[in-house]
Amino acid sequence: MIRLPYIEKISMEERAMNEEERKKKTQETAARLFRGGIKMDPPYLLWKEFDRDLANDFSMFITGNLYSRTVLTLQERQMAACAMLAALRARGELKLHVNAALNVGCDRKKLTEVFLQLGTYAGMPAVNEALETYREVLKERGEWPL
Repeated sequence: MIRLPYIEKISMEERAMNEEERKKKTQETAARLFRGGIKMDPPYLLWKEFDRDLANDFSMFITGNLYSRTVLTLQERQMAACAMLAALRARGELKLHVNAALNVGCDRKKLTEVFLQLGTYAGMPAVNEALETYREVLKERGEWPL
């Protein structure tokens, strides 16, 4: 059996986190990612319309547990999220995560490069949509042109 001690350690720490600590961690991480507000309805509001308890569980897992892990930085997590959402052509979610990436200090040129890299794997239409979404976010933030 392969042992991955750092994963086991992280999992044990996460399991030990009580509900109040998890809620606080969720709020702290969300504040870093989405400071200044979200210019769209966040997915949480959609989830909440269907199931409030599950929406809270999703939010606490994603923002409180997953995004607060320390193996990757928030910048690395956001660049990975942006790459995947761009490849999936999920423009609404991409817009949310491009804003979050910029909020946590992702380099704008590196983020551009992440989108250009998609051409090899997801095709040029995905690159074009990602760049259009990225430009739209930068304009809304008053950061366009690069």
